[in-house]
Amino acid sequence: MNGTAWRNARERAAHKWEKETGEKAPMGFRRVRVHDMKHTFGRRLRAAGVSFEDRQDLLGHKNGRITTHYSKAELSSLIAAAL
Repeated sequence: MNGTAWRNARERAAHKWEKETGEKAPMGFRRVRVHDMKHTFGRRLRAAGVSFEDRQDLLGHKNGRITTHYSKAELSSLIAAAL
């Protein structure tokens, strides 16, 4: 995930972005990491109401604390729960 294949894939994606949009790919797009996508996936699963056990399986975690780390609650959900 952190080797040259991943870096090459990001560069190909950035070039495709530039070709299709005519704009330079955003730096965040060029530097996205697998780790970033795992956090996004975990948070979106939680926001969609996917159970903890299913999130743990989908994220491939054996330790529940790791699943919790990757699927934090959205701030707006916490504020709504506190009101």
